[in-house]
Amino acid sequence: MPEGPTIVILKEEAAAFAGREVLSVAGNSSQDVQRMRGRTIVALRTWGKHFLIEFDGFALRIHLMLFGSYRINEERPAAPRVSLRFALGDELNFYNCSVKFIEGPLDEAYDWTGDVMNPAWDPKAARKKLKLRPDELVADALLDQNVFAGVGNIIKNEVLHRIGVHPLSTVGALPPRKLGELIAQARDYSFDFYRWKKAFELKRHYQVHTRTHCPRDGARLSYRKHLGRFKRRAFFCEVCQKRYG
Repeated sequence: MPEGPTIVILKEEAAAFAGREVLSVAGNSSQDVQRMRGRTIVALRTWGKHFLIEFDGFALRIHLMLFGSYRINEERPAAPRVSLRFALGDELNFYNCSVKFIEGPLDEAYDWTGDVMNPAWDPKAARKKLKLRPDELVADALLDQNVFAGVGNIIKNEVLHRIGVHPLSTVGALPPRKLGELIAQARDYSFDFYRWKKAFELKRHYQVHTRTHCPRDGARLSYRKHLGRFKRRAFFCEVCQKRYG
């Protein structure tokens, strides 16, 4: 599943479509995608894992889910979920994704302070939300988009290793300093992810995700195929990642 930094990169790659008129629309979405025909894109925005194509009065939300993808000015052999066509043969194509319309201003639909990649990100608000869920596993808390919009499984695994916290720790058992590190690194690692992915070197920087041995102590990493309520893959070190609670 593409994580927040990847969607920010998509926004940057598609930036030239802002201000352009949609000449035609195609795709197998069950939504009324033809309503975008003849409309001008006001802005392209992101919130967490959501790519937002904003028009006057409504927006199209694209969520790439687990297997979604996109192509700019090219096509895949598969049928697109939605395809936007512009002058000069330019096009935006999205595949195997969730498509939904959001009515009204996006500022009323989204809390930008909850997006780890957004300039409005508010770590104090994240701390308040976490305080309300003391019994939740830290692995689940990091994947909760209401707290850390944009954080996905790779970021979760890497952040917990970076701060030395076991994924089965509970939020309420974390010392205040460790809770602060969790919140800070959710954002900091997301920007590292963004930078590495743009440089086509993201996987080279993995410390535990899909790895077999811990780079800190050489111990063999533990692996869980389904961990926590989100049942996502977990890679972690039993030696240097302390379990709290």
